[in-house]
Amino acid sequence: MADVESVLAPWLEQRFGVFAAAETPADLEQQLPVIRVERIGGSDERFSLHPRVAVDVFAATADEARRLAGQVRDALVFLRGPVGSAVIRDVRCDAGPSRQPWANEAVHRRGATYSVSLRAA
Repeated sequence: MADVESVLAPWLEQRFGVFAAAETPADLEQQLPVIRVERIGGSDERFSLHPRVAVDVFAATADEARRLAGQVRDALVFLRGPVGSAVIRDVRCDAGPSRQPWANEAVHRRGATYSVSLRAA
């Protein structure tokens, strides 16, 4: 069965031309902007998955984080069809991009949550 992180992160990286992964890199400040995709729940059925996903955007400025997080939201809610090893059936934005705390004040973070419905390709 397709893993939502390994499906969405490469798609976002290719679409936006920024580093995207399930984990933040150790040298985050040098890689900005960065998109992190992390499964945080949801359900699995025999032939399909319905994960809940947190998508965080990290950037050098608040404006850049806000702009990129909005672009990511717009792209995800319209995403349908084959993507990597999966077929995306639906993406719903459960909580839109909002400012999130981060330990380093030089890094600005915007986070949103999505429900994704997908099956293996």
